[in-house]
Amino acid sequence: MSEPNPIVVAVDGSEVSTTAVIWAARSAAARAMPLHIVTVVHIPAFYYSEPYLAQSFHEEMKATAHDRLESAAMMARQIVDDSGRVEVTTEQLEGKVASTLVGVSAKADRLVVGSRGLGEVKGLLAGSVSTAVASHAVSPVVVVRGRTLDGAPPAEGPVVVGIDGSESCKAAVEAAFAEASARGATLVAVNVWSDVSVQPSLGAVPEDPHWSRIQTGEEIVLAERLAGYRDRYPDVVVERVVARDRPVRVLSEYAERAQLLVVGTRGRGGFKGLLLGSTSNALIQTADCPVMVVRSGVED
Repeated sequence: MSEPNPIVVAVDGSEVSTTAVIWAARSAAARAMPLHIVTVVHIPAFYYSEPYLAQSFHEEMKATAHDRLESAAMMARQIVDDSGRVEVTTEQLEGKVASTLVGVSAKADRLVVGSRGLGEVKGLLAGSVSTAVASHAVSPVVVVRGRTLDGAPPAEGPVVVGIDGSESCKAAVEAAFAEASARGATLVAVNVWSDVSVQPSLGAVPEDPHWSRIQTGEEIVLAERLAGYRDRYPDVVVERVVARDRPVRVLSEYAERAQLLVVGTRGRGGFKGLLLGSTSNALIQTADCPVMVVRSGVED
């Protein structure tokens, strides 16, 4: 029997990457999975104009990366020690950060990153690295962001999953059920719809027959997407939500009390070839809890 792929978390010495390590260690403990901590050393091209400067900088960066990994591993082991079932390993990599992490994701159960690390532009809510990784990674990506308690991500509240009529949301539903089961959490399944023919600003109300028909149809869509999972995860309590609104608005509201928000890379309204849909992109920028972005093979 082959060894399971580890949960991989990337660290860069920033405060948000420390929070990501806490999230990843808790997840590894809850699911009895190995945890692999990585950091990437990247030497900007302009340093190579002075070979001696490049070598000196390279050695300094490697030493810093070593210390960073040691510190992260020590913290992770303190979190998972009680479980006695989690192996914690570290690895120092070299290359461009985003592309290196995308490569690592091919052998990861999931890749965990902070929302914005060192070197990111001040004021950018989700860094270029986390956005690029969420767009291109093979495995699910967890962008750890949002509220914290004493520096740790939320450990209470439901797991929330965004659901629509697209085939690509199936993988997100599967991941959300697994997370809710491992955490002993309620699963809130949210289907948000919008239709230009039903506009409250033009006087439409839920009692209108057309609005009611669409609402009933979307409730059926939600039931179909959840079918079968209740038998596989009988321990998971499911709360169903169907609402007419903008998906980002509704999911953001639920994120304020969730411990994890799970979305697909692209929903039914996404453009073909777009790697990260507008909803998932907006949520990794603004959600008040960690966001898991799950890719489905039907998108590729």
